[in-house]
Amino acid sequence: MLRSQFEDELNKLHNQFYSMGTQVSAQLNKAVRAFVSHDKELAEEVIASDEEINYLETKLETKSLEMIALQQPVSHDLRTIITVLKASSDLERMGDHAVSIAQAAINLKGEERIPSVEEDITIMGEKVKNIVDASLNAYMQGDEVRAREIATWDNDINLMFSEIQNKVLEGMKDNTDTIHTGKEYLMTLTYLERIGDYAKNLCEWIVYLKTGKIVEL
Repeated sequence: MLRSQFEDELNKLHNQFYSMGTQVSAQLNKAVRAFVSHDKELAEEVIASDEEINYLETKLETKSLEMIALQQPVSHDLRTIITVLKASSDLERMGDHAVSIAQAAINLKGEERIPSVEEDITIMGEKVKNIVDASLNAYMQGDEVRAREIATWDNDINLMFSEIQNKVLEGMKDNTDTIHTGKEYLMTLTYLERIGDYAKNLCEWIVYLKTGKIVEL
């Protein structure tokens, strides 16, 4: 394969990865909206769309392995393919957690809610989506410095996770009718926190792509 053709294949790989990332971000947005607006239909839409995310991850994995086997790339080219291979797996897991949030929305249909907690979950969901979107943009720009900065945003998400978790536990204690609701809140908070972790993983892969060093941000 000519160098120009190989570079075209790499660009396609980048674009397919970014496309998968934007779909995962959209899934996350819909899942949180469904959760706080009690929208069962929207939640079911998120669950149904997960097959497409899984398909895209498999497609990227297959193409990445094919390029490694047939082209035997070295140096930066190999790092590029490995980054897509690993980071697409992180995206797929984000999609899985979005599905879990959507399922929690369905589980809570008709249950007593804690409005203040749902307001906080909305804000946390926005913060998580922001770190996902920013990480994807840093990836497309190949911006290592920006990736390192974005990774620090996960600290705010972790802090918010702890604060809302305490509020949920207090709410369950004050009103035992919200125990089932509280359990779903706690799980949803965990899913959001983990999505933030996977976004930070993506930042680490950007650093690897640019430097060849595996770091923990």
